Amino acid sequence: MRLPLRTATSLLALTLSTTALAQTTLLALSKHDHTLSVIDPTTLKVLYTLPVGPDPHEVIASTDGTTAYVSNYGGGAFHTLAVLDLIHHTALASIDLGPLNGPHGLTFVGGKLYFTAEGAKVIGRFDPATQKVDWVLGTGQNRTHMIYVSPDLQHIITSNVASATVSLIDMQTLPQQGPPPGMKPPAGMHPPPGPPPTRKDWNETVVPVGHGSEGFDLSPDNKEIWVANAQDGTISIIDYAAKKVIDTLHPDVRSANRLKFTPDGKHVLVSLLGNPDLVMLDTATRKAIKRLPIGTGAAGILIDPTNNRAFVANTPDNKITIIDLNTLTITAHIPNIAEPDGMAWATHP
Repeated sequence: MRLPLRTATSLLALTLSTTALAQTTLLALSKHDHTLSVIDPTTLKVLYTLPVGPDPHEVIASTDGTTAYVSNYGGGAFHTLAVLDLIHHTALASIDLGPLNGPHGLTFVGGKLYFTAEGAKVIGRFDPATQKVDWVLGTGQNRTHMIYVSPDLQHIITSNVASATVSLIDMQTLPQQGPPPGMKPPAGMHPPPGPPPTRKDWNETVVPVGHGSEGFDLSPDNKEIWVANAQDGTISIIDYAAKKVIDTLHPDVRSANRLKFTPDGKHVLVSLLGNPDLVMLDTATRKAIKRLPIGTGAAGILIDPTNNRAFVANTPDNKITIIDLNTLTITAHIPNIAEPDGMAWATHP
């Protein structure tokens, strides 16, 4: 059906207007002030701040950018997630996780919030629609810290700091469980005709890496997982398909906190909590190519794929440093963020 010119023009104008209204903001936590700063990534000015509860470590926004979630960590002692309304600029009632204490890593996929809970050695999922934790899976590992969930919800990766491992958790199709060996089925029960029934279940592969395995990232081509080992000062490279370590690099990244690939996959950035440098590696040669002095130490790293920048939280220096990923140089700072750490993007109307 062909629309009248006036109607078509109005629809186009509405689409352009809606697109123009979409806004992307930078979310940055202050561990000292227990606040979330919402920042304009163009002007680098703080738009407003919101309270987030004790010891905030990681933040993530819902897909529609209307809500932010913050993990209140407490070294495993706390058990809440702060919830923030980014449209009305208000703090909402927090989520009490009960026995799932020590929430830390966060990601929002498929309309739900996934989190790690170090004290309970689990990963969990919160459904905003029902306001309930609707799924929990044990890792059996110590200090399950950071988490990645694939867009199709079939694959999960976690780093387990104190166990010096990475968990690769995959959904698999398995045969339906029958009676235990040697036990006959109840009288009158017979297998249904056709192919044997199947079930879905998670399978966990635990990959040993280096001591202090905390920050990790999946390469843009989904082939490798690079893991920064804070105690060893090494980087473990896991072949994702083979589920094993294929290389160990020695770039001296002791006290490593976060590791991130650049959008083109050519470089890896590693922040160090107890070192003034941001370490930059070439993924082709697997060598450190630059140690960029950025402050006393650094924690969270957030990549801006649109403008090819990296935002690095200089926790001890109360600032966020912006890196140009084309030139691998510092271009600006966001000052006066007291002990910044976790950061995230929020795109909302």
